[in-house]
Amino acid sequence: MAESNNRNQGRRKTKETTVVPDIGKIQPQARELEEAILGALMLEKDAYSLVSDILKPESFYDPIHQLVYRAIVDLAVRQAPIDMLTVVEQLKKDGELETVGGPVYIAQLTEKVASAAHIEFHARIIAQKYLARELISFSSGVANKAFDETIDVDDLMQEAESKLFEISQRNVKKDVTQINPVIKEALHLLEIAASRDDGLSGLETGFTALDKITSGWQNSDLVIIAARPAMGKTAFVLSMAKNMAVSYKCPVALFSLEMANVQLVNRLIVNTCEIPGEKIKNGQLLPYEWEQLDFKIKELYDAPLYIDDTPSLSVFELRTKARRLVREHGVKMIIIDYLQLMNASGMNYGSREQEVSMISRSLKGLAKELNIPIIALSQLNRGVEGRTGAEGKRPQLSDLRESGAIEQDADMVCFIHRPEYYKIFEDDKGNSLIGLAEIIIAKHRNGATGDVLLRFKSEFARFQNIDDDYNFGAGQQFSSKINNHPVSPDQDPHPMQGGGNDFVPF
Repeated sequence: MAESNNRNQGRRKTKETTVVPDIGKIQPQARELEEAILGALMLEKDAYSLVSDILKPESFYDPIHQLVYRAIVDLAVRQAPIDMLTVVEQLKKDGELETVGGPVYIAQLTEKVASAAHIEFHARIIAQKYLARELISFSSGVANKAFDETIDVDDLMQEAESKLFEISQRNVKKDVTQINPVIKEALHLLEIAASRDDGLSGLETGFTALDKITSGWQNSDLVIIAARPAMGKTAFVLSMAKNMAVSYKCPVALFSLEMANVQLVNRLIVNTCEIPGEKIKNGQLLPYEWEQLDFKIKELYDAPLYIDDTPSLSVFELRTKARRLVREHGVKMIIIDYLQLMNASGMNYGSREQEVSMISRSLKGLAKELNIPIIALSQLNRGVEGRTGAEGKRPQLSDLRESGAIEQDADMVCFIHRPEYYKIFEDDKGNSLIGLAEIIIAKHRNGATGDVLLRFKSEFARFQNIDDDYNFGAGQQFSSKINNHPVSPDQDPHPMQGGGNDFVPF
């Protein structure tokens, strides 16, 4: 009896310590639904139209089902009837009939379903399974590369973000919308525009003549502002961003790929305070200029203006940052300075033109996704310099640099033209062109084109309305301070002097 008890205890001990081995995981799939879909496609003549935008051959898990669906797609492209016999003939023509199991297997597929009643619902399940497999493959590849110490982590992050973006773009579809709710939204926007005194429906820039033509920058629009170097592209968008953020309290984000954030802020200080840029750099301000700085710089503090100076920014980084800015700070507009300095890392392109095309398409897609205007600066090629005459120096759409896709993707293309830059000081009527800039609206998908005249003050890097007199308000007369309060050479003219780049409001 004792010996029997010992044996039983031994068996119990063995049972308790037994470890069940890991049997692994099976990839997401639904073979029965795949068979039902293929059978239904061969039974109902209109079934393919219900799933054509949901499924593609690789959406099927079984390689045999991929071949059958590819044959169905080939028939649909040729507008040939789709049934058991035509699919068999197409597979025979492709040399894949025996691979899929011959006519017998095709006949079996049609026997497994009675109708195409739920084919669209089944197709969406198959699409979800395919997306899950894509994500598993993607994450597994990233994990394997993360263990490889020879791969730079930053490069891997760029590649991972690029691949994930590609997967999401491939698989996310927007449903068709019946017109009634869209009409209601359009009427609602019309009522809002009608209730405004200025008659604008978009974001006000502070440039009256420009707003009149554009009705303000419109949500979901991609606006390209292009010019040759030294025409004042950055000065224009900084003047506009300051107007919007300071005067109208509209949150604006500026991505500068060319200048550091302190440089941009210094230019904003020059723009706002009307102090020459060289004095902001060297700190040699006169006493009245220090007071002028003190008084006007207050406008910039707490302004809803957000600056990112990441160099060589990729479209994938921009997408991530833009989403966060809109979500967390309520940003209403994004400015990019400038488009040709961006990259689309993580993808292979045959040429720089193809890469720029992808960037412009991505910017337009981002504007639609976030439902805000995106303003992208762009360089022009040297074709302008080679043309003669006053009219020849005016930029044209064909001058856009590196890609015709920029013109195609943009909702609006504006050029900055300053005749004074080309030593053209008068127009054909003898009117002075000194200090004037033309904003040429060369393309406007949803409105009129035309030219807008602005005044450009190069010493302050500022664009303003033709009839604007820039005052410092409330009877401030800083120019008289230099005579009223002389400062001896050994006296500290102002506690802020010597601060050069130390004062950064944001």
